[in-house]
Amino acid sequence: MHRKSLTFLLSAVSFLIIIGCVMLISTCVFSAHADAGDGYREAKRQGVWLVLGIATCWGAAMLDYRFWKRNVWLLFGGVCFLLLLCFVPGIGQEINGERRWIGVGSFQIQPSELGKISVVVFLAYWFSRYPDCGSRFLRGFVYPLAIAGVPIALILFEVDIGTTAVLSATTLLVLFVVGVNWKFLTGLGMTGVAGFLAMLSYAPDRMERVMAFLDPEKYRLGAGFQQWISLMAIGSGGMTGRGVGEGRLKMLYMPFAHTDFIFPMIGEEMGLAVTVAIVIAFITIAVCGFVIAFHSPDRFGTILSIGLVGFLSFQAFLNIGVTTSIIPNTGLTLPFVSYGGSSLLIGFLAIGILVNVYRQGKISDDQKSEWVHRRRITPRV
Repeated sequence: MHRKSLTFLLSAVSFLIIIGCVMLISTCVFSAHADAGDGYREAKRQGVWLVLGIATCWGAAMLDYRFWKRNVWLLFGGVCFLLLLCFVPGIGQEINGERRWIGVGSFQIQPSELGKISVVVFLAYWFSRYPDCGSRFLRGFVYPLAIAGVPIALILFEVDIGTTAVLSATTLLVLFVVGVNWKFLTGLGMTGVAGFLAMLSYAPDRMERVMAFLDPEKYRLGAGFQQWISLMAIGSGGMTGRGVGEGRLKMLYMPFAHTDFIFPMIGEEMGLAVTVAIVIAFITIAVCGFVIAFHSPDRFGTILSIGLVGFLSFQAFLNIGVTTSIIPNTGLTLPFVSYGGSSLLIGFLAIGILVNVYRQGKISDDQKSEWVHRRRITPRV
């Protein structure tokens, strides 16, 4: 299974990329920028980011993953600096009431995407340096959580609830895997729920989204509009869909049809079969990522791989959950499918690191097998 995991992993990612490119070309013509004279502007930009992403993936696959451990504080500090720039006038750009982007003119990047990598690398570094600290309250829980909480808090203040939720879930997954005391995790979960409820009380628009989730029909012309149209799109597509390019609800009915809500557009044009295949592809990425993690040569590689596949899986789950009205609207892209250069680039970086962990683990396994053969020792099953 370990030797075939890379093939399945790259096949799943390739499938998602192909579906994303096809649907981006189909939907971007009806985006808000279509009336500016170039209906395929987003598709062209995504093509550039795709080339950069593939190059990034290849570079990360060739680079020893321990490089990230050696430069953990440089990466962590740099990401926190970029996140702070989101609040600097003239550099940080506010879109739809959220300050997630930095850039000049039309060039924009989203530092919160880099925040996912930095938090995962830090947690892998910490718990590989202190492997037996899971039962300790300070070193195994308070200190790593406080440090990882810095970029998470900055992302939260940007009003990026979706990315905050993804990073929080990923952090909880890593803490669980490394063996942090369950009492600490229970308290953390309860605190998180209380904080979420408190945040809703101070953010009327977020509370309205929750109410729209609970009663989508009542709020279908307000906060629940996107999810209501999503359900219509998925339902109208049936098993085989209307056909690529034949979707109707992308025609200025669905806001952000090429970004956060591309999944229901796929359901309308390609049908239930392809949407189920997308879910299977993300499950494949998760399973292959965990297999690679368990065959890593060291503890750092194991935790790093689990964290990377964790944030990709959680983000996919949240996006699909939102677009199928399973959870309230959070505003997240679907990895490798939705339009978004920063998201695509970081997704490729995560896959490249996983590929390198696989390569290092395969070399380690081959060396062990050769040693066993030379010693003529039959390993115990």
